Amino acid sequence: MTGQKMDWDKLRVFHAVAEAGSFTHAGDTLNLSQSAVSRQISALEEALTVPLFHRHARGLILTEQGEALNRTVREVFAKLAMTEALLSESKEKPVGRLKVTTTHSFGVTWLAPRLGQFLAAQPDVTVSLLLDDTDLDLAMREADVAIRMHPPRQPDLVQRHLGEIHSQIWASPDYVKAHGLPQTVEDLDHHRLVLFGDRKPPVPDVNWLGEIGRKDGSPRRGVLEVNSLQAMLVCIRAGIGIGTVPDYLVQDTTGLVPVLPDVKKPTVDMYFVYPEELRNSKRISVFRDFLVNSIAERNAPKG
Repeated sequence: MTGQKMDWDKLRVFHAVAEAGSFTHAGDTLNLSQSAVSRQISALEEALTVPLFHRHARGLILTEQGEALNRTVREVFAKLAMTEALLSESKEKPVGRLKVTTTHSFGVTWLAPRLGQFLAAQPDVTVSLLLDDTDLDLAMREADVAIRMHPPRQPDLVQRHLGEIHSQIWASPDYVKAHGLPQTVEDLDHHRLVLFGDRKPPVPDVNWLGEIGRKDGSPRRGVLEVNSLQAMLVCIRAGIGIGTVPDYLVQDTTGLVPVLPDVKKPTVDMYFVYPEELRNSKRISVFRDFLVNSIAERNAPKG
């Protein structure tokens, strides 16, 4: 293929359209008009003599050839972004933007309040915090580093164990007044539970309270299921039911009653994860050290 057929501008436009699924949304991303985006795609299809998109009323779908091209283009742009970041970074000190991803509840409750301390210590670094309960693809540079509640599943990722997250079982005084307290895990069968529901949980075993002490293997149903750990805590405080949430969320236990405090609770391992290619990045090493020190200073989840 000649350089004329595959010039960078057209590939950049193609990649934006492929990811956005429409000319209009891609145009918004690229600050181009819909017609300009459409012209670039048509020119690329004409140069390559293959259709790259199926056009239909609800948007655009990649053809088989378009899928093949987008896989390569996505990889190339990810590698370019990584190389650009490494080139712009001084050997002497950390410089540039650091894209950090973690779960929504941990990011909002624990990490975000501490980022000011990190940024003050690293004036040449800026942070983009991406909160998502699903794993962003670090190999494709959706983020530079991740704080995850499980070991990495992808190969070629470096991991550092940061510590354990503990959880407790809580109820509100109003709930206890109305329904009493369970004395055994089996008693939970007769209580109203607030559980996590409707999507992949941000931490493993998030609904262990629904399963502990069940001999027939079928989990208890919650009186309320909600897809947010923070909302679960709000509902527990409001007296809706008994629930368990990670310790980092419950920094103020005022107004909460511990439930079955002697019962052994599962712990969750927390990891700092980044791609092998960024092993020598100064931004990543100073951020890793910041996290490790914060946890060592007991500013982190208990345990």
